[in-house]
Amino acid sequence: MATISSLGIGSGLDLSGLLDDLEDAEKQKLTPIVAQQQSYKTKLSAFGSLESSLTALRDAATKLSDPETFSAVTSSMTGDAVTATTTGDAVAGRYQVSVSSLAQAQSVASQGYADKDASLGMSGTLSFSVGEETFEVDVADGDSLADLRDSVNAQDGGVTATIVNDGTASRLVLSSAATGTDATMSVSSADNDLNNAFGFSTTVSDVDGTSTITGGTMTQTVSAQNAALNVNGIDITSQSNTVEDALEGVTFNLTSTTTGAETLSVSKDTESMTKAVKAFVTAYNSFQSTSDALTSYDSESDTAGALLGNSTMRTIESRLRSVLGYSDGDGTFSMLSDLGIERQLDGTLEVDNDKLSEAISSDSDAVSQFFAGVDGKGGLSASIDDTMGTILDDGGLLQIATDGIDSTLDRLGDRYTRMQESIDSTVERYRTQFASLDSLVSQMNSTSSYLTQQFDALSAQTNQ
Repeated sequence: MATISSLGIGSGLDLSGLLDDLEDAEKQKLTPIVAQQQSYKTKLSAFGSLESSLTALRDAATKLSDPETFSAVTSSMTGDAVTATTTGDAVAGRYQVSVSSLAQAQSVASQGYADKDASLGMSGTLSFSVGEETFEVDVADGDSLADLRDSVNAQDGGVTATIVNDGTASRLVLSSAATGTDATMSVSSADNDLNNAFGFSTTVSDVDGTSTITGGTMTQTVSAQNAALNVNGIDITSQSNTVEDALEGVTFNLTSTTTGAETLSVSKDTESMTKAVKAFVTAYNSFQSTSDALTSYDSESDTAGALLGNSTMRTIESRLRSVLGYSDGDGTFSMLSDLGIERQLDGTLEVDNDKLSEAISSDSDAVSQFFAGVDGKGGLSASIDDTMGTILDDGGLLQIATDGIDSTLDRLGDRYTRMQESIDSTVERYRTQFASLDSLVSQMNSTSSYLTQQFDALSAQTNQ
């Protein structure tokens, strides 16, 4: 008997279509599993959104826990000769600053050499001294002016060397890497030729900072000099043009001398303080908006938020409402409402700008105490961080909830796989049965056709 290569060919029945319908019907068993998977994935995504909003709120609260947030100052400087940067240690006030001289690094130049790459014709050791630092440079037979430059720079010893061509000859120029008289250089050598060519010593006056060069043929082109400035009538000297210790919490950067006094104005940076507080309020309201969306219910469309009725969500909302009721009985400001921050009926926070501004302007230290506590202990920010720890940290509410969802999704994935295998087995059994049916009907059709032919032939003979 011929083999049936496709269902229905032998019988003439639409067995392939029937098998497809049966397979589609079997696959309906996967629908509830897929629906459950999608539901849990939606919850997992919802917890991800919730975590993002809570993390932002925690970060905003952490900013308020830093006492420097409420000790920030802002400064402005008249003129262009001096710029100033401030820290929270700066004291508000006006300061008159004048600069009579800038700090500069010492620089000396050698006699001219016709060819910087030609041999110097001398050898030995040059000993360098820069302030308290010393180092040596060996000059070998055949070394050139360029070789000496490279040897000095390779030491990285507080002296930089370069070659300057003045149009007729090349000169070795040595410069102190640092400014000020403490970085005055001296060079000497036991070899007379080297000492005569490159050795020198510098004597610095204790009065006016001027210096003179003795020995060798090196010529001082720039003398070492300290910066000299005056702040509110007090004379100050500095080895550097960056002056850090003249005024507490202020760093002056000197760029040029002044013809008169420039004024530095230092004041509390109430704008940045207010901005930090409002950033916290914004972060909380963002969390509240996320929470509302995840727990909402629309009766008209009969659609619910992904976390409506979820116990973890209810616990988080309860804990945050509780922590916002923090009270500091020892501080000037005991509650958020004292700072002009009120909770609204919809759960959001609203800021009374005038009241907050008055609190920060009049007593920023007390505002800092409310948020940051005293000596890093207490404060609303610490309470929020502790609460967030129970929610966001390892082993917290969110991890427990999401780990549970992940486990459920794993089980659903296994269930889906088993169900798919069962469906495949059932469909394959149907296919085998249909193939047998197709073959049987084909045989019956063939037998029927044969018998019909025989009866027709017999009938014909009988009629004859």
